[in-house]
Amino acid sequence: MKSHLELRTERLLLRPIKASDAAGIFTYRSDAETNKYQGWIPETIEDVSSFLAKVSTEINIADTWFQFVIIDIKTSTIIGDVGIHFIDAAQAEIGCTLAKNQHGKGYASEALKAVIDYLFHTLNKHRIIASIDPLNVSSISLVERLNFRKEAHFKESLFINGEWVDDIVYAIMKKEW
Repeated sequence: MKSHLELRTERLLLRPIKASDAAGIFTYRSDAETNKYQGWIPETIEDVSSFLAKVSTEINIADTWFQFVIIDIKTSTIIGDVGIHFIDAAQAEIGCTLAKNQHGKGYASEALKAVIDYLFHTLNKHRIIASIDPLNVSSISLVERLNFRKEAHFKESLFINGEWVDDIVYAIMKKEW
């Protein structure tokens, strides 16, 4: 399936990320404080371009990451992105990054609902997970509102930004969605 795919919600357009998005992505991804729970914080636009070169251009390929940008339909501005790690034929992992000035408006929930619907109902995935730093209370609250359940808490299992951090795994199955 080629990456001309678009998902639309009432306020958002989600489309595959492309090289020309680098500057827009850098604007919110380089905010080290807002993204302190992320494993990747670019220091230059070139860092973003290198990242984009590694992202799969095709969706639903096992053991790859695919990225959608989140665009505010009203302003045509990139306000975030949703990453999907296709673990295997039946399972995927999702993650969302949103510009700080867009927090608290329901955009992450709206975008993730569209992606989850697509993963379960179009790609027929069985299970979706989210890996979250236990200190990231807003992301935990978000996935819990989406009816994900906590499945695991791994102690100091990830080395991110120079330190060992815990990882909590939340999940939802198709039959629960």
